[in-house]
Amino acid sequence: MDAVRIALLQGRAEPSAEAALDWTERRLTEAAAAGARIVCTQELFATPYFCRVQDARFFDLAETIPGPTTERLANKARELGVVVVASLFERRAPGVFHNTAVVIDADGTLLGRYRKMHIPQDPGFEEKYYFTPGDLGYRAFTTRFGRIGVIICWDQWFPEAARLTALHGAEILFCPTAIGWLPSEKDRIGAAQRQAWLTVQRGHAVANGCYVAAVNRVGREGQIEFWGTSFVADVYGETIATGSVDATEVVYADCDRAALEQRRRTWPFFRDRRIDSFGDLGKRFLDE
Repeated sequence: MDAVRIALLQGRAEPSAEAALDWTERRLTEAAAAGARIVCTQELFATPYFCRVQDARFFDLAETIPGPTTERLANKARELGVVVVASLFERRAPGVFHNTAVVIDADGTLLGRYRKMHIPQDPGFEEKYYFTPGDLGYRAFTTRFGRIGVIICWDQWFPEAARLTALHGAEILFCPTAIGWLPSEKDRIGAAQRQAWLTVQRGHAVANGCYVAAVNRVGREGQIEFWGTSFVADVYGETIATGSVDATEVVYADCDRAALEQRRRTWPFFRDRRIDSFGDLGKRFLDE
């Protein structure tokens, strides 16, 4: 299959996990009817963005993988014949929790998981309190409709994360996200922040000759105003689909795998990489 339609589920915080799953199942059905074959949720789709504050009670929101949510999504994926990428709060063991994306194939098989590698710590984004850094490395998954990779939110700012995922063969790189403006920053640097977010990910598409699909949430939670703008960039970094800044919606894009093949032939970045010169990337900083 040379072309595949993907769908990004841009939503807002729902009153409960049950309500979030209901909304997601309805959107999955809608997306499948519109021809989508791979569907991705926003970051932590089943919960509010609880990382705004440090509160031990929020650890109770986590669940095991496999667990009730993955089972329900697997049943829906099997029913609709679609691949589902979903971002969850994973309870791995007492005191060990991850920000995790699961990849469920179109037959309902849980192909695997990716655990967020880069964990931010900023006012309003207190993620180091909740999440253990990922230990599975960067991964790609062979689904019924193509080979895909996943990185999560803060990961998407790091070119190494996108590159290593692409080197595993990912043709489409999905980025579940929860990012927005703080009131103290929006008027002064908000437009620049959002543009930087768009630009760095479009650069990943160019540098790796792959599609990049970022799906963000909308709405205000506490002080954070999530800026939506879920989008898909093609292999030239051109934005081929984008969502609004404030509406819940399904964003669709058609990804042409033949174009990806041709693009990598004519701009052979993987061929020309001087891998013998990259050893210093394993160091924190080059002081000398």
